[in-house]
Amino acid sequence: MSCQEAQDLLHGYLDGELDLVRSLELEHHLQACQSCAQAYRSQQALRSAIRAGSLYFTPPVHLHTRVRSAVRRAGHAAGRPRGWSWRWLSVAASLAFAALMLWRLVPALPGASADARLTQELIAGHVRSLMVSHLTDVPSSDQHTVKPWFEGKLDFSPPVAEVTAQGFPLVGGRLEYIGNRPVAAVVYRHQQHVINLFIWPAMHEGDVGESTLTRQGFQLSHWAKAGMNYWVVSDLNARDLQAFVRAVQSQASLTTSSLNMCDTT
Repeated sequence: MSCQEAQDLLHGYLDGELDLVRSLELEHHLQACQSCAQAYRSQQALRSAIRAGSLYFTPPVHLHTRVRSAVRRAGHAAGRPRGWSWRWLSVAASLAFAALMLWRLVPALPGASADARLTQELIAGHVRSLMVSHLTDVPSSDQHTVKPWFEGKLDFSPPVAEVTAQGFPLVGGRLEYIGNRPVAAVVYRHQQHVINLFIWPAMHEGDVGESTLTRQGFQLSHWAKAGMNYWVVSDLNARDLQAFVRAVQSQASLTTSSLNMCDTT
């Protein structure tokens, strides 16, 4: 497969429209061609940014029924209770289009959960870091450089795990604004994949066990430990994401144990 053929197929591949043979051919090409792989990641990031933006909402399940009811009432009011003319089909299409646009353009969807909004903000922050060449404010592979950089910029001290030996080298850190507050974003890599670890103080005491979810092609993992919230966002596969989470949690446990030992001596 040539690069031109691969570029022409990227949109169909992202939308899941290719057959199995063409999908496998394209995946094989992307593994061997860094240029096309970067183009694929850019299109994936753009697609996710659009979906994660405030203009993208999923219409509620009852919208379809409401549109049909509105069209049916309009038909009865015009004395056309039975059958569908081209005129009424156009009315139905217009109403459906208007309803969908309304739901897309509402800036704050009533009933949308806080968790859903938080997830969107996290994905948007991850995608922005890939698109605008602003992955880090402090580029460094040294945790003793990254961690002090946050001092004075945040009202908490985020832990910065050293997990290079486990295959996740540190890239640096930056400031983000999530959930109406500034948070720390500690950035790692695994091969060609960027990992954003968002950290901020937990609102409630007590640890929270890890939970994972997939949204818009990204893997997310969340847990709370020692008064801190942790959210990981990446396009890693589930296995590698779990390996990263375990490495960070293990490093945090070792740090906590060392501090406790110092306190008792």
